[in-house]
Amino acid sequence: MDITRLRNIGIAAHIDAGKTTTSERILYYTGRNYKIGEVHEGAATMDWMEQERERGITITSAATTCVWRDHTINLIDTPGHVDFTVEVERSLRVLDGAVAVFCAVGGVEPQSETVWRQADRYHVPRIAFINKMDRIGADFDAVVAAMREKLGANAIPVQIPIGAEEDFIGVVDLLEQKAVMFSRELGQPPVPTAIPASMVEAAKAGRDAIIEAISDFSDDIMTLYLEGREISAALIRKVLREATIALKVVPVLCGSAFKNKGVEMVLDAVVDYLPSPTDLPPVHGSRPGEPRSVVERRSDPNEPFTALAFKVAVDPFLGKLIFLRVYSGRMEKGSTLYNSTSGERERIGRIMRMHSNKREDIDSLEAGMIVAVPSLKHTRTGDTLCLENSPIVLENLVFPESVISLSVEPATQGDKMKLSKGLSALADEDPTFRVRTDEESGQTIISGMGELHLEIIVDRLKREFGVDVRVGRPQVAYREAIRKAATAEGKYIRQSGGRGQYGHVVFEIEPLTEGRGYEFEDRIVGGVIPKEYIAAAQKGLEEAIQSGILGGYPVIGIKVSLVDGSYHEVDSSDMAFKIAASMGFKEAMKKAGPILMEPIMSVEVVTPEDYVGDVIGDLSSRRGRIEGMDMRANARIIKAYVPLASMFGYATDLRSKTSGRANYTMQFDHYDPTPAEVTEKVLKG
Repeated sequence: MDITRLRNIGIAAHIDAGKTTTSERILYYTGRNYKIGEVHEGAATMDWMEQERERGITITSAATTCVWRDHTINLIDTPGHVDFTVEVERSLRVLDGAVAVFCAVGGVEPQSETVWRQADRYHVPRIAFINKMDRIGADFDAVVAAMREKLGANAIPVQIPIGAEEDFIGVVDLLEQKAVMFSRELGQPPVPTAIPASMVEAAKAGRDAIIEAISDFSDDIMTLYLEGREISAALIRKVLREATIALKVVPVLCGSAFKNKGVEMVLDAVVDYLPSPTDLPPVHGSRPGEPRSVVERRSDPNEPFTALAFKVAVDPFLGKLIFLRVYSGRMEKGSTLYNSTSGERERIGRIMRMHSNKREDIDSLEAGMIVAVPSLKHTRTGDTLCLENSPIVLENLVFPESVISLSVEPATQGDKMKLSKGLSALADEDPTFRVRTDEESGQTIISGMGELHLEIIVDRLKREFGVDVRVGRPQVAYREAIRKAATAEGKYIRQSGGRGQYGHVVFEIEPLTEGRGYEFEDRIVGGVIPKEYIAAAQKGLEEAIQSGILGGYPVIGIKVSLVDGSYHEVDSSDMAFKIAASMGFKEAMKKAGPILMEPIMSVEVVTPEDYVGDVIGDLSSRRGRIEGMDMRANARIIKAYVPLASMFGYATDLRSKTSGRANYTMQFDHYDPTPAEVTEKVLKG
């Protein structure tokens, strides 16, 4: 395999921008599919789950491989709905490039921004495809302007549309200075022709804008530009590619995937502008147990083998499937690899190239590949697989906190075992889905990213695992925090004839300004507590933080410093220090002014002008804080922060208030202190 002719790309965007439709057209034009699967007919190849086909949305990222212009393209179609944002996160972590799809009418929507920031975080080069140019209200220039303003992207159109809405008939290729007219017949290639006379000036200005934008990145172009000499399309393409890979520019194309317009040019742009694995810097990791050490691996089959497990899927026939991105080296099937995250060995018995939920067996793994491997017993999402004599731990994936919970219980005693098995498999597959048992009620509580997320989980339990479950009402995932600093000690002493138990710690706790997570600092000096007992105390503390003192909710935004303590030569043990730490933490919490925190959602409502007053009034009645209002085409966009507790059932209320003409998106933003009257209500249950 020639690694320079490989492209690992993702299709990412806001819900309903047309990602899956674009993916289906790519599969058709590359010859991977001979029939186009339509999302609205429930026949899309990449939406293979029953729940995806029924709802017409993508829930899980699907991988496939196709070929264009002698280049192999590994393609991942990702979800657009905010509840499944983890699928986008883990896909972008392992991809080399992305096609960001924007709706020509909706423009830069909330989830477009979220996806864009995720791609920024993982330094993923992008091209943009402005889709749905045939829709009423399509505005190419407005979307490009919004990309620059809202995303801070250096968006550079490499095409401009000929017409819009029902008159969208072609595009002008600004680099080649020619027009390309689309055929009305499926599968017929677009026809190159002369630029319409009315667009010659705009086409020349567009090419000059590209040259001006990339002249900073190339002395050759700068010289030719200043001397007024002709600059070839090949040179512009080469420099545009370098600037795209360096994250300096985003080439912009347009079309209508549903009407089969412009998809071949997107494929050309993937080959021309997005990187192969060798175009990117080496991947960095650390040696196991030495988080500050730096180990790097180049994308080369001759380097030591390194791969990241970025996704786990449950296959009804094969069981657990682990998706791997191979960063370096080569490995035959039948080999044994080392999981440097868990410290276990894993045998690679079978290697598969995926095409959505179908698969093709291959004999080896090589740098740059994205494959699936079944039957790995000890590997989970985020683990690194490597050679035992050349170990590396790649940076793990970070997943957001769940914000909503439900209680589930089996309808019959016979379903109990099946429920446990199903929940365990789904938790392995989805790192944002969490399962716990409520100590007081004994109920099984499942937590996730939103109502739709948990609805899909319950649906999958019924269909895939045959479990009939009863579901409780949605519950908000509250958290606890502290208002002020405090000091307290925890002392655990037990004497019972023989060897006793002795653990003693002194903690200082203080709120963290950013209000998230937890930090631990070891400030023990002079060995007043031995190292092994400090580790035990930290473990006890981490367990205690999972249930605060107000309502048993996890504690966030807190720094804990272990400052003093004592131990006994004979009676001290790990268990004694764990218990002492737990007691000390609870004591410190009581003194530090504990408060309840609730998840606040960022809500964006798109509504016709007539209903603005009703929508704002309704959001305010839900304790919402209106942040601002924008215009988009003939609609108003209302932005607000609203507590999640007030948003249950909002979709139905919004539909009835606006005659079904408004829609909204919602995603978790931050935690805020809960008002006193709400705190009282929550704690009373």
